[in-house]
Amino acid sequence: MIRILLAEDQVMVRQGLKMMIETDEEISVTGEADNGKEAVKLCERQLFDVAILDIRMPVMDGIEAAKILRSRFPHIKILMLTTFDDNEYVLNALKLGVSGYMLKNGDTASLIRSIKSALSGGLSLQDQVASKVMPILLQNQQERQIDATLTPRERAILKCIGEGLNNKEVAERLGLSIGTVKNQTSHVLDKLELRDRTQLAIYAIRHRLV
Repeated sequence: MIRILLAEDQVMVRQGLKMMIETDEEISVTGEADNGKEAVKLCERQLFDVAILDIRMPVMDGIEAAKILRSRFPHIKILMLTTFDDNEYVLNALKLGVSGYMLKNGDTASLIRSIKSALSGGLSLQDQVASKVMPILLQNQQERQIDATLTPRERAILKCIGEGLNNKEVAERLGLSIGTVKNQTSHVLDKLELRDRTQLAIYAIRHRLV
């Protein structure tokens, strides 16, 4: 069972999201919070696989909560949720290494797909979000050079990560084992001195690999 922490200050919205999420029998919302501070406290007492955080919450917002969770509970995948498709919010969330950024008006299938993608190492951006943030990520791309130490295979994996594919999908596309994909991804992280898969995706986008 996939254990979800859902942090959203509007009770009706949270209840609606919970109902959407639990239409999938493999997923259960096992913790609910009204704000980021409560979300962090819940993580100290319970085990979660994915935290879905509304960006705008009282007491402690989703960005601040995500920073703490990334630092203290790195195993928890984080998905950001909001009605505000604002560039600054998206970029701040991506820089933290979150696994996805979704708008509240998304459909059930997209929400569930994002949860499962996060657990598989994928990165999810809804189309409305991607269309706004891509131009910013591509700024000054002509001045950027791909690291020359990357092998052709590593570049191919990096390209797939930039497209949001998870390890299984990368393996299937490139005809590799999942273990090889994981090992090669670690090598790329080391070579580029990046922290996580999200930063790899941003690197791929900025360098026009996708």
